[in-house]
Amino acid sequence: MDFEALHSANFKLLDDTVGDWTSMLSKLEALKKDAQDGLHKKALTADWAGDNAVISREFVGKTAGEFGDAVTQATSIRNIMQDTRDELKAQQRLLKDAMERGRGKNLTVTVKGGGFTVTENPDKKAPNGQADVDALAKELQGILNTATEIDNSAATALKALVDLTDHGFSDAKYGDRDSAVNAVKEAERLAAIAGKKPEDLTTADFDALNAGLKKYATDPIFAEHFATTLGPRKTLDFWAGLSQPYEHPELNHDRHKQFGELQKNLSLTLAAATQADTPEMSRWKYEMVNLGDQPVGKNSVSQGFQVMSNLMRWGNYDDQFLKDYGTKLIDAEKKYTHNGQHVSMMWQRMGMDPNLNHTGTDSGNDPMTGFLAALSNSPDAATDFFHADFVTKDEDHDFKEEDGKKEKRALTNFDYLFEERDWPQETNDKGKESTEGRNNLAMALEAATTGHPAGQMPTEETPPHNKDQAELMQRLVASVSDDPERLTKHSYMSDSIGQITSEYLPDINRAMSDDSRGNTDKLFPIAGTPAELEHSDVTRLLVTLGQDPKANAAVEVGQAAYLGGLMDYHLNPNTPEDQRYPQSPQTTIEDISRKSAEISGTLAVGRQEAIVGPAAKEAKDFADSVAQQKNAWSGAIGTGIGVGVSFVATPVGGAIASGVAGTVSSVVLEHIFQQAETDVLKDAGKKAGDLWQQSRESTFDMNQLAAQEAAKAHNLPYADQVADWAKRGGENGFSDASDNARHMADELETEIQPG
Repeated sequence: MDFEALHSANFKLLDDTVGDWTSMLSKLEALKKDAQDGLHKKALTADWAGDNAVISREFVGKTAGEFGDAVTQATSIRNIMQDTRDELKAQQRLLKDAMERGRGKNLTVTVKGGGFTVTENPDKKAPNGQADVDALAKELQGILNTATEIDNSAATALKALVDLTDHGFSDAKYGDRDSAVNAVKEAERLAAIAGKKPEDLTTADFDALNAGLKKYATDPIFAEHFATTLGPRKTLDFWAGLSQPYEHPELNHDRHKQFGELQKNLSLTLAAATQADTPEMSRWKYEMVNLGDQPVGKNSVSQGFQVMSNLMRWGNYDDQFLKDYGTKLIDAEKKYTHNGQHVSMMWQRMGMDPNLNHTGTDSGNDPMTGFLAALSNSPDAATDFFHADFVTKDEDHDFKEEDGKKEKRALTNFDYLFEERDWPQETNDKGKESTEGRNNLAMALEAATTGHPAGQMPTEETPPHNKDQAELMQRLVASVSDDPERLTKHSYMSDSIGQITSEYLPDINRAMSDDSRGNTDKLFPIAGTPAELEHSDVTRLLVTLGQDPKANAAVEVGQAAYLGGLMDYHLNPNTPEDQRYPQSPQTTIEDISRKSAEISGTLAVGRQEAIVGPAAKEAKDFADSVAQQKNAWSGAIGTGIGVGVSFVATPVGGAIASGVAGTVSSVVLEHIFQQAETDVLKDAGKKAGDLWQQSRESTFDMNQLAAQEAAKAHNLPYADQVADWAKRGGENGFSDASDNARHMADELETEIQPG
């Protein structure tokens, strides 16, 4: 910045700009409020039908969110502009004050072009002569340098902020110019450290990187600038080099316990970076995918996929990047396994291979493990990945159809990973067999089928299931039914599959009704695309899940919440007539209770097998798992019928406007949580009959309570009869569960015998 520009600057334009942005903020805040309180809330409670239940509703939600991002970005721009204006005004004051002090010392400042000179007055010398001249010149130049840095850094910060998104608005939030500028400077400083040769890294470098990435990991400007400054190849070189213990034995010894933390912080940073739409980041993503099947560094035996996948275990990576990465990774998998016909020796860890993963769960040599962890945080990318082809019928492979014809079978990525893959042998840091790969697979399937990240509960924002999610659920249920050992031999996967099942309870209840022409769709309404499931497949799935405490609890508690919402929906006089189940209240309650009891009874069969069978699990484990569901469900009740926590279809009309459905479900859930805490099943011992009877009685209690609470909430005249109706339906449901489980046992030639 030249001298005259600062000295004579008229800040009216900047004042007007800050004022305009402030006024714009008020308007955007009003639009945001209208979008959230009006458009968005109406979308959540509207009676969507068909594709609108998924596509339009989700579009409205995203559009409403854009108004919020617009406010955030406008606020950041205003704050940076305001901060820049105030700091430049301060530098102008300092410049003029310095000149005034110079006059008092008989010094004159003369402007020449863009610069200036300081001289003594010809008729009167400065008190300290040339020393005063030099001091004033130095002070003035320092002020100009500071003003220049303020001006340039403001431009850098504003450009970086606006460039983060190609379309729409960024949610990056900055309170002033300094915070945005510091993000850029820190990104460059830390990228320079990570770009060092591995052998040159010191403990101080490690600590600076770890602390800096932890602080700035979710800062969009920092993340994008760090990733693009370091570049994809040096990112891989850094992690591969750091993971070679012989490259820097001292660092490995002093900071080895912190490697996992650095891995997480770097993963979160790179994930945030991929969300940016800058040209530089687009090139980074393209190059990283292309480096996947290339060797990393001169001395490394690892490939790009193996290194990068270990930096994808945390954070929300860009969906398109995950899709491109997954496609290329599957190509490499097919190459190294001869289209899935044997285990990949490329992914099999050998004695001297470096530990690329520092969490203790596995070595990180199999890139599928880390990639599946990334998919578990990115539902849309996960759904797309599992539907993609692994091999077609025309390719060279040995996978056959199971119809007796022995024809070649086409496999999707789901088919291959869930049913056919030979997983490389892995151990954890305790020397035991690692379960991380398949466990991450289950979590990725949870995201892919539910539409929300694994490990989270759905909310009212979670859209109803779409066609691809429902079809994947169909494949999953059929696969477990075809071979239950796909879960029972890997029981650690069951908690995710149990959560999936709990979010498809309307579909499960429909399947158990065996009704293709009646009004089951009205008894168990579904928003979005229903999963078309076979009754026998559902029975096998529930028996299988019932054998795992966490999975059993997820479905049991989910069914309790669903039961409460469903009872209220059908007994609520505000439910529109054209959407009401066209049967008497008695038949309605009996039918609901019957299917609910069949689900509980089928789970009980699995629970029996786990407790009295070869596994000899403790009843306490099942009760404790139910009790542990309480915290997870504390914020999920009443989020919306069938949308979020899969209650009934959608908040139609005023059916749940009063929040009664949430109240009924809360009462039912509190009942089963109390049962778990008072060890209802723990006294049943190892006798199958006792276990069956206890489950039967607790289910009847739950059904009766749900019916009574719903009838009471709506002051229905037959409130004193609903408990009997619910019990009658429950008795039939448990009888159905027993019959169907015996039939299943006969087919599978097992010894499962309920009751």
